[in-house]
Amino acid sequence: MTTSFGTNSELATGLSVSIKSSPQKPWLCLLCPCGASFRSDKRKFQLLSVNSRRKKSKAWTRSFSNDLGVVRAEIDCESLSYKKSGVDIDTGSELVKRIDKMAPGIGGFGGLFPFGDSCLVAGTDGVGTKLKLAFEMGIHETIGIDLVAMSVNDIVTSGAKPLFFLDYFAMSRLDVDLAEKVIKGIADGCQRSDCVLLGGETAEMPDFYKEGEYDLSGFAVGSVEKGSVIDGKSIVAGDILIGLPSSGVHSNGFSLIRRVIAQSDLSLRDPLPGEDVTVGEALMVPTVIYVKQVLDLISKGGVKGIAHITGAGFTDNIPRVFPDGLGAVIHTDSWPVPSLFKWIQEEGNIEDSEMRWTFNMGIGMVLVVSPEAAHRTLGDEGTIAYRIGEVVSGEGVSYC
Repeated sequence: MTTSFGTNSELATGLSVSIKSSPQKPWLCLLCPCGASFRSDKRKFQLLSVNSRRKKSKAWTRSFSNDLGVVRAEIDCESLSYKKSGVDIDTGSELVKRIDKMAPGIGGFGGLFPFGDSCLVAGTDGVGTKLKLAFEMGIHETIGIDLVAMSVNDIVTSGAKPLFFLDYFAMSRLDVDLAEKVIKGIADGCQRSDCVLLGGETAEMPDFYKEGEYDLSGFAVGSVEKGSVIDGKSIVAGDILIGLPSSGVHSNGFSLIRRVIAQSDLSLRDPLPGEDVTVGEALMVPTVIYVKQVLDLISKGGVKGIAHITGAGFTDNIPRVFPDGLGAVIHTDSWPVPSLFKWIQEEGNIEDSEMRWTFNMGIGMVLVVSPEAAHRTLGDEGTIAYRIGEVVSGEGVSYC
């Protein structure tokens, strides 16, 4: 097993949360790792009110998944947030400052490494506490797709075509049938992103993980010609934001979602209101892999910047690709918000600003394009995309 400390696509942290729940939801009474995604690129770690803007900070990223402590959260009917779910973003901010002294200059959704006439682009990630839902629902066939998606969707934002992927799969005692299901999903994700599952590590660690549970992480490498790197430097005011639809929550915000379910009258196996699937099934829909669609749009020209909408939502991820002095206006009625997000917000009494900071809200990838490219993309009958906003002078993201 090889452990690397270097370029990466995001800062993700795990905290342990003990949540009091009703007897009808025994799965929430566990001490469990809560994955969260902290985007450090060009931003400070703070919560926003509606229409507020974030200041930019040093650009670099780092991913980790260590348990940092235990936060006890009481279930009540107050307005929920990521912080109230046990994720303290100030802790992540402090770590950012410390690592920046050791490895300055790291930045972007993926780490770029010059290699001849090309750049290798690498990214690594996990799937957070979506794993807890996989355990409860007994759905293991698609979590591997999520794993691949989180890394390849990051590196394609630089215009890189994924080349290969490696995984790390660890559990208390090896269950061959379960492991086969998980790794089959990883292989499926690699096929969807047109890359090779090159290898991985399977670790059997008795007494470290709870019986029947496991952990996953992955690592992707891609390549792009140096002259074709998408870096956002040519973005100007007046450029258009094109949103590509998500399949649902994807793989971020599950610490908050678990709090919402804990105070809801519904369980994972109850029908989602107005839908023909259960709450758990809706939450377990795998993350969209955007690689082929994004590379096709890039090949047609006019794509200046790309933001993968994961942890930190629109509010922090979109500004990461902008040059200094530019911000964005998002038109919140320009795309259909899936009912799942509306249910999460209503059940958790969550503020709009918190939803936009935590979840993708139905848009999993945002492309910053020229007006000409926007017209072409939106006019393509074979492409489902939405004009969700535009680049403006200023900083941060505002909503209207």
